Amino acid sequence: MKYYIIAGEASGDLHGSKLIQEIKENDPESSFRLWGGELMSKSGGKVVKSLEELSFMGFYEILINIFTVIKNLSFCKRDIKLFNPDKIIFIDYPGHNLRIAKWAKKQGFKTYYYISPQVWAWKENRVKTLKKYINELYVILPFEKEFFKKKHNYKVNYFGNPVLNNIDEFMRRNKFNIKSKKPIISILPGSRKQEIKKILNDILKVIKKFPKYRFIVAGVSHIDKEFYKKILKGNNTEIVFNKTYQLLNSSSYSIVASGTATLETALFNVPQIVCYKTNFMNYFLAKFIVKIKFISLVNIIMGREVVKELIQNDVNPKKIEMELYNLFNNTKINSDYKELRKIIGKDNTAKKIVSHIIKN
Repeated sequence: MKYYIIAGEASGDLHGSKLIQEIKENDPESSFRLWGGELMSKSGGKVVKSLEELSFMGFYEILINIFTVIKNLSFCKRDIKLFNPDKIIFIDYPGHNLRIAKWAKKQGFKTYYYISPQVWAWKENRVKTLKKYINELYVILPFEKEFFKKKHNYKVNYFGNPVLNNIDEFMRRNKFNIKSKKPIISILPGSRKQEIKKILNDILKVIKKFPKYRFIVAGVSHIDKEFYKKILKGNNTEIVFNKTYQLLNSSSYSIVASGTATLETALFNVPQIVCYKTNFMNYFLAKFIVKIKFISLVNIIMGREVVKELIQNDVNPKKIEMELYNLFNNTKINSDYKELRKIIGKDNTAKKIVSHIIKN
């Protein structure tokens, strides 16, 4: 069977790689054409669009790159037609994927959406598109299944959250830790250049205030090393690439950009501060259309503030320094993390999703 899989972000690359591995176990003769990164490539198949070509975040960035966005959409449609897959699997990345899903369904392709767009947070009208153009939708947050059923009479599939399975698998197979005489504070600044620039510069100004700690940045391979070097130049900070789980497993504390990384950090039981900073236009528009109280997945799932969130102007050296000191004295966070794990805990998520995709 032939699969066309589209992921546009680093977290989607990880989830996509797990899906590919499971599909190949069920169907060794399966073939893949992919949008993604290094992990999906190593799992099998031909990557025709890499993450560095796709990483636009926010209204402003999409606007200034609109011709690239349109070009990518056109290429995707042509490429799908040429490959003629049996099934198309979309992984998050809704701005692109929902447009392709609409086109693909009209062309007669079977469409599967893994990791639903966060329509409960904003753009709830996208539910109509999902219902009309997606054969099967897979959600990964516990409350999402009820949201779609009660509010939109839409039956979706929930088999657990794959992040927990990925971390448990890592802990079983990989004993690698970063050896250090000092406690490590990891910095996870995101996977897109614009968010890394916005957040990392402010964090770096704080490092000299904490000489008893070792700061290490988690880098991603689809962003060139020179980009990081320019930002880190002159700072006593290290960087490791494609070893985020190893770094978290070695960390005492962490400073994290919002996104999947906040949940990963919590599941490694690492106390964290969450930072989110974008350009003024993105922030201004988001204030009017985003309907949720929190930005981190930890707080969203728990329905209350478990981890401190610094947003926009609050992402500054003074606030980061203060919240790090507060974090050192936070005795409640580990019990909150245990509760979080219980809420999302299910086994073999990717295996169950692949089994469902193959059967339907």
